[in-house]
Amino acid sequence: MRTFVTGGSGFLGREMIRALVERGHTVRAIARSPKSEAAVRAAGAEPVKGDLDDVPSMQTGMEGCDWVIHCAANTEEWDSDESFWRVNVVGTDNAMAAARGARVRRFVLISSEAVLADGNPIIDADETAPLPASPLPGYPLTKGECERRVRAASNADFQTVVVRPRYIWGRNDTAVLSKIIEGIRGGRFKWVGGGRYPTTTTHVANACEGAILAAEKGTPGEVYFVTDGPPVEFREWVTKLLATQQRPAPEGSVPFGLAWAAAVAAEGVWRLMGRKTTPPATKVSIGLMGQQVTVKDDKARRELGYVGRVSREQGLAEMARLPPIVPL
Repeated sequence: MRTFVTGGSGFLGREMIRALVERGHTVRAIARSPKSEAAVRAAGAEPVKGDLDDVPSMQTGMEGCDWVIHCAANTEEWDSDESFWRVNVVGTDNAMAAARGARVRRFVLISSEAVLADGNPIIDADETAPLPASPLPGYPLTKGECERRVRAASNADFQTVVVRPRYIWGRNDTAVLSKIIEGIRGGRFKWVGGGRYPTTTTHVANACEGAILAAEKGTPGEVYFVTDGPPVEFREWVTKLLATQQRPAPEGSVPFGLAWAAAVAAEGVWRLMGRKTTPPATKVSIGLMGQQVTVKDDKARRELGYVGRVSREQGLAEMARLPPIVPL
């Protein structure tokens, strides 16, 4: 098997490459800089110079591949609308165009529970939950549009599947955990409502397991959640993650309503001032990390044979053995 990976130099992409190589796949991955080339090569893939704007380079790299696993995305909590649309929506369109041109059989989009985010709690959602009429802007809105386009593109010759991990974590996490640590160091992190609400998580290896199974067995045009299993309390969970980095959990807390109002106000000021930095609070971060967000993966377990082979305990123990993600 030959597989092409986008976003191969990122947290999930690097682990996806390793998981595919372990299964005997030959992997190619798009790389837009020497640093990205080194990262994908270290993970076990052949780098293909280019980016999501370069359809010809991607198509050349995809020639002879059986699958494309599209991990690349702008996952920031704050950026311009143009940047989110260009990277997430146009980038996905370009990746699909390249894959069709290269006659790739299967295209897997890595999406997120964020597509359901509209500011309200997400409670035990499954794949039948409709995309909201008014999603939160930025990442949630554009990933939802990606899903619509990817699912609509599926046909007998070009089969597409969507996989939705929730809160990806694990070794070498350069995404959520590193940002939490930086927030704590800067005195910006506060528990919302005490953090005493359930949340769903997905170890990065389990996200890779789900994506690979979706490529192998997923029903074309369908969506699959993948998780670590039953929810855990958000505060308890983040405290355990921080302990693997030899860092104590913070104590400060703010009510959800106050946190949400602060995010709305901060975003308004940032837009008015044209600031490029991330506001101290955003609706996306409060909506996805400041209240219950739980999803169910029964469909993936039933239809794909998904197991979620790395438990939270195993993943935490591995992280504790490795050097800290952010130096002490």
